[in-house]
Amino acid sequence: MKDLKPTCRVAIVQAAPILFRKDACVEKAVSLILEAARLQAELIVFPELFIPGYPFGMTFGFTVGHRDEGGRQDWKRYYDNSILVPGPETELLGRAAREAGAWVSIGVSERDAVTATLYNSNLFFSPDGRLAACHRKLKPTGAERVVWGDADRAYFPVAQTPWGPMGSLICWESYMPLARAALYEKGVTLYISPNTNDNPEWQSTVRHIAIEGRCFFLNCDMLIPRSSYPRDLHCPQEIARLPELACRGGSCIVDPRGHYVVEPVWDREAILTADLDLSLVPASRMEFDPCGHYARPDVLELTVHE
Repeated sequence: MKDLKPTCRVAIVQAAPILFRKDACVEKAVSLILEAARLQAELIVFPELFIPGYPFGMTFGFTVGHRDEGGRQDWKRYYDNSILVPGPETELLGRAAREAGAWVSIGVSERDAVTATLYNSNLFFSPDGRLAACHRKLKPTGAERVVWGDADRAYFPVAQTPWGPMGSLICWESYMPLARAALYEKGVTLYISPNTNDNPEWQSTVRHIAIEGRCFFLNCDMLIPRSSYPRDLHCPQEIARLPELACRGGSCIVDPRGHYVVEPVWDREAILTADLDLSLVPASRMEFDPCGHYARPDVLELTVHE
């Protein structure tokens, strides 16, 4: 393992997107990046699909063997507010990262430049404003498959940071053992998890992965207020069934020993900051290094088709 910068000041941004409005989401993200920079953050992490928001509870008119025109119009509206990567919105985000002098991780709905397919993607920007990585979610979960397609490229990109390799898996991708192993094999010290998981079981998952991977687990969830949905969607009955907070957050940071550096925060917007001690990563791998001395490549082998 290469020498690591001893500490990383990280900011986890638990915030509510402005649903179906990419321009407003980008504007809010830029403002929050600069706010985190004033807190001396060196790494700033946003939730899954912060641009243009996670359409929690919506079916887009799909049932088995049927779809309706109103749902198609709502999907097209979401499509119109998804972004090209690279594109004008990534230019603005990169400029904010450069002004902040920080690494930025942010979830977006990515619109393919050639087809009409959307992807649930996570972007890394470097402190010089460069788009350093774009990870597309391997498998949208459940009814998410109505909205986004399976990743067709950019399966497990990592960014080489002063604190070691940094990678991301989006939401339930972290339940895929082989996907986790693919990141471990790249030596990740910072495991970024943009997600929409506010269930208590998820907290057990994030602590397990931190111990398993001997890495820092940065868990970034969002708030989704029912009031943030546009009022002219074609599914008012679906929105009316949602609780006042459709997603409650629960963002946190876990160290390589499975201990909370920052306890979960619920039911409010917040920027969670912490100074990570990177010496814990190699120290924690003394007796267990998942892809090093504790691996058995003569018995077990992972093939990744990148």
